[in-house]
Amino acid sequence: MSILDHKIDFAVVLSVTKANPNGDPLNGNRPRQNYDGYGEISDVALKRKIRNRLQDMGASIFVQSNDRKLDSFSSLRERADANPELEKFFKGKEGSSDEFASIACREWMDVRSFGQVFAFKAASKGAGVSVGVRGPVSIHTATSVDPIDITSMQITKSVNSEPGKERGSDTMGMKHRVDFGVYVFKGSINTQLAEKTGFTYEDAEKIREALQTLFENDVSSARPDGSMEVHKVYWWEHHSKLGQYSSAKVHRSLKVRLKENADELNRSFDDHYECILTPLEGLVPREYPEL
Repeated sequence: MSILDHKIDFAVVLSVTKANPNGDPLNGNRPRQNYDGYGEISDVALKRKIRNRLQDMGASIFVQSNDRKLDSFSSLRERADANPELEKFFKGKEGSSDEFASIACREWMDVRSFGQVFAFKAASKGAGVSVGVRGPVSIHTATSVDPIDITSMQITKSVNSEPGKERGSDTMGMKHRVDFGVYVFKGSINTQLAEKTGFTYEDAEKIREALQTLFENDVSSARPDGSMEVHKVYWWEHHSKLGQYSSAKVHRSLKVRLKENADELNRSFDDHYECILTPLEGLVPREYPEL
């Protein structure tokens, strides 16, 4: 497999329909929203979904969520310690940080893609580890095209959690959702960091495929099946390591906006929104789904 030798920029356009795309635990799990009323999905949440999709595609993932893990390890320390090549570092034997990082990048795709901080305390009969890896794939926070409307509803629990003679009183709670919103997030893949982590062109194609299928197998009470949908993935492949244009300029070349005279009610992406690309000489994006 060949190490990625040209810069890549990308952008993803998605919609949310009666779902909570990313709850804020510091605000009663309401959908994230900035001070101007625009919805947000954190880069951490997006990377979690990409990791899940890569895991579904058969890639080896280091940071697995507890409800999706494919092994018996209950911590990142245990998963790293179980690797035979990394075992010597935890036993206090000689080895450089660069060697540790190289082994980890070779073993786990999310490490060589997003990077990882390996910070583990010394065990009773072992050594501690403190190694940082910078990954080539960077993801921006997703932001909605327009301010979002959040609907909140009160919910109750009508069954006892604990045994008892009498039925307990209903427990009250709140559930929040975005009625409809179109979000855009952008990202880049840096070739200098790809060389350091061993990130390949084949890895980049897997990332692109994960972006296209971001919400497959991602069903929950907050995000019912079909409520989150990727509509467009724009994929710019430059002709050099540094790229013909800055990532900022490439990302600015895409505008997503509400069509003129669009009905404010009962919005849908296909009928009410348009994606406009400003041409950049010598750099034409691949567009998925392909036209």
